[in-house]
Amino acid sequence: MPRKLIQGPERRTHPLVWCIAILCTVVAIAVIIVGLVVFVGYLVIHPSVPVISVVTAHLDKLQNDLAGLFETQLTIYVKAENDNAKAHASFSDTSFVLSFEGIAIARLVADPFDVAKNGSVEFPYRVESSSIPLNPEEMLQVDLALKQDKITFDLKGSSRARWKVGLLGSVKFWCHLNCRLKFHPLTGVYVNSPCTSRLCFYKNNVNYNHLAEIIQTFIGIYVL
Repeated sequence: MPRKLIQGPERRTHPLVWCIAILCTVVAIAVIIVGLVVFVGYLVIHPSVPVISVVTAHLDKLQNDLAGLFETQLTIYVKAENDNAKAHASFSDTSFVLSFEGIAIARLVADPFDVAKNGSVEFPYRVESSSIPLNPEEMLQVDLALKQDKITFDLKGSSRARWKVGLLGSVKFWCHLNCRLKFHPLTGVYVNSPCTSRLCFYKNNVNYNHLAEIIQTFIGIYVL
């Protein structure tokens, strides 16, 4: 006698699983669209890195007496540039240290400031040191610099730059400056040499709240 095939009840996917799958798909599509918007915005804005540089300088005074006391006075022109045509840049925490043979002479600082689109801001720093006692080796270095009519100062420091990327957030840069400023002591003339912070460390600061609003709006449109 042939046996009858008995089939059990058909198993169906739980509606909650379908809802989760649809939601994940919608979120994935929304993230892709937001990524495309950011990419297109980058191509439209085409941002460039703001830079800090020394454009010129002058050695106003250099004195080294027999007692080993060293005094100097310099004028240094530092410029902040923003080559972005569609976004202004802001700078903060600007601080540079001027030194000679490892001896700190002065700290150059600036309050937070903004630079307009395709603009620049220039700061003329007038630095005057107090009497700095030198050891015999450092005195020899100064004497040699005077004889060769060439003396070098070090300028090191950083400034934090920021510009906004569309509606999603901003990008922050730490612009580090590390230059050797060379002068002719007899005339005080500055020897032009590259001194810029084009290599900067950066990080993104994305506005996740706004990103969430965009995704929620897209999900609402998709569901409707």
